[in-house]
Amino acid sequence: RENWLLIKHKDDYAKPEETLTTRFTTSVSTGRDLDAIAKGLKPRKGSTTPADAVWHSNREPDAPAQAKKAKAAKSPSKSGKASLPLPQFRSPQLATLVEEVPQTTGWVFEMKYDGYRCLAALSGEEVRLYTRNANDWTAQFAAIVPPLRQVTQGSALIDGELCALDDNGRTDFSTLKNALSTGQSLVYFAFDLLEQDGEDLSRLPLVERKARLQALLGDTGPDSPIQFSTHVMGNGLRVFQSICSSGHEGVIAKQADAPYRGERARSWLKVKCSKRQEFVIAGWTTSTKKKSFASLLLGTWEDGKLIYRGRVGTGFTRAEAQALQDQLDARATTTNPFSNIPRAATRGANWIKPELVGEVAFTEFTPDGVLRHPSFMGLREDKPAADVVIEAPAEQPPEAAKASKAGSTPPRKAPEPAEPAKLDREAGLAAAEKVGIHVTSPDRVIYPGQGVTKADLLAYYTAVADRMLPYIANRPLSLVRCPQGRSKYCFFQKHDSGGFPDAMKSVLLTEKDGSQEDYFYIDSLAGLLAGTQMNVMEWHLWGAPTQDVERPERLIFDIDPDEGLDFAAVRAAAVDIAKLLADLGLKTFPLVSGGKGIHVIAPLVPKAEWPEVKAFCKRVAQLLSEREPDRFIANMSKAKRKGKFFVDYLRNERGSTAVSPWSSRSREGAPAAVPVSWEELETVTAANQFNLALAAERAQLPDPWTGYFEVKQSITPAMSKQVGAS
Repeated sequence: RENWLLIKHKDDYAKPEETLTTRFTTSVSTGRDLDAIAKGLKPRKGSTTPADAVWHSNREPDAPAQAKKAKAAKSPSKSGKASLPLPQFRSPQLATLVEEVPQTTGWVFEMKYDGYRCLAALSGEEVRLYTRNANDWTAQFAAIVPPLRQVTQGSALIDGELCALDDNGRTDFSTLKNALSTGQSLVYFAFDLLEQDGEDLSRLPLVERKARLQALLGDTGPDSPIQFSTHVMGNGLRVFQSICSSGHEGVIAKQADAPYRGERARSWLKVKCSKRQEFVIAGWTTSTKKKSFASLLLGTWEDGKLIYRGRVGTGFTRAEAQALQDQLDARATTTNPFSNIPRAATRGANWIKPELVGEVAFTEFTPDGVLRHPSFMGLREDKPAADVVIEAPAEQPPEAAKASKAGSTPPRKAPEPAEPAKLDREAGLAAAEKVGIHVTSPDRVIYPGQGVTKADLLAYYTAVADRMLPYIANRPLSLVRCPQGRSKYCFFQKHDSGGFPDAMKSVLLTEKDGSQEDYFYIDSLAGLLAGTQMNVMEWHLWGAPTQDVERPERLIFDIDPDEGLDFAAVRAAAVDIAKLLADLGLKTFPLVSGGKGIHVIAPLVPKAEWPEVKAFCKRVAQLLSEREPDRFIANMSKAKRKGKFFVDYLRNERGSTAVSPWSSRSREGAPAAVPVSWEELETVTAANQFNLALAAERAQLPDPWTGYFEVKQSITPAMSKQVGAS
């Protein structure tokens, strides 16, 4: 074979003064060092080596007394009691909350545990347990002390999380609180080692500290109350999705080569698997630091009563908060809308009529029905406040919802019946098998309100593929993925992070800053089904093909109505925009978005580049605003949008996306974005009128966008001059 030689050059990690044989002197299997083995000391509990196994070194029996004395000072005494002092408390490193999992290299990913942060100081059988605020809670955490006494005969300072497991084997804070009061079993998840046998390890890279921690703990076994917190190197998005789909709290991302910092730092990041749903806004508390509110008071309806569900004070930008404050002031009332709000929550409260609906992300409900860790996502203008109740997974039996009382754990709403059987699940699964897509959890309900499953969505895309592919194939994509269905955590994903089926293809595109990223694209039914298997619930596409991303092949206006404007007004606005474009010489096609608006789309011969197309579309939007300032606005500010239509032209720039024709939407009602003709639009009564079953039926009818790809038109200098864009 060909000879080869690997040379390790000196770098920042080279340590010529310290070798592996002097640093790692403890057996991973038995927990003993060479001296302990030679003396025949028993292996630590959990090891696999026989207790009478003795290793004999070849050193001289008359080694210098000084060397023996130095060795004895580092080794535990025969009695097993440590001769090293108990490590002192250190401020723990805290993770920074972020919304997205880091996808660059150099990160490891661990489970985010739902318990108490706990630093364990060990010295032989002496144990001290500290909270993150340096409180000595050894007595409170007494149940975990005996197993910690068996960890080492030397000393160690371990960082970890003290937890209790619920009936599903997940860490759960409420279960932990009960366990602490009843003396039930606890589990200590150890994830870092700060000090060992008097040696400060905090400056070592994380992966090295964890390797030493794992060696210290040894083989604990799955039922041990002391567990080493395992991690995965890279593939953070897949780890996060797997953890979230299993119902856990989230992930902690840590830089693999970072030292331990006793403060909050960005070398540790936390990403939560948040639940989200709509809540009625019925009040607000005053802020002493800003002009707008401090927090919103939230509720849901139950048996005709508005039940208090807590308050939310995060998730707003300053501009959003001020705009929302205007809406709060407009609905002011002196009457408390809640039926059960605690007296403490009414202090400093200002009441409003329960008309506004906000979408809120949160981790869970407390036992008394109040949100934990809520974060405001935005106002929901497509759902009446009177319809807002607690959303629930489909598997929750209806009896549980009926048994819930005001102020107790929130009720679970039973799923409504699905549409008549118009989606052929078996056909969808058969199509996936035919193109080589392995489908997992086909019966998982992804639209709880309608009982629509993943298999149903496969059937939908099988039915509409011939209609959809001409518009979506070979175009860069952004995906909305919902690992647990639309009512749980969903996120946008632009870049291919790996781990997707081969039918999900990628193309390398240059970003504005000169960097290059892999973007998804598909070219077949297999791609649609592969995306569905990977929990894609919305497909958003660029306005240009992959072979020439600099020249758009369409322009688009998204009509975004202010709250209170009905669909008839939206429809009329779309017709007027189409008329203006027709007067300029552009033929258009309407798309019912499946959300709350209509997209007016004009196909283009790909000649002009993005800046020219965006400038033209901006001027069209401004022209509409100038002609009818009380009806249209080209400024996206919500504060200035009252009673108007925002003509969103911003989708006409490089990298911006809009929902694909025939894409499903991750919204209540299981709607789809459906092309219609201008004549047919007059009969449409809502932007979410077409659910998946109805859309699948429509896809078998004549194409409402006949001639779309035969239209040969472009933005001419005369058009630009006419709208003032030149």
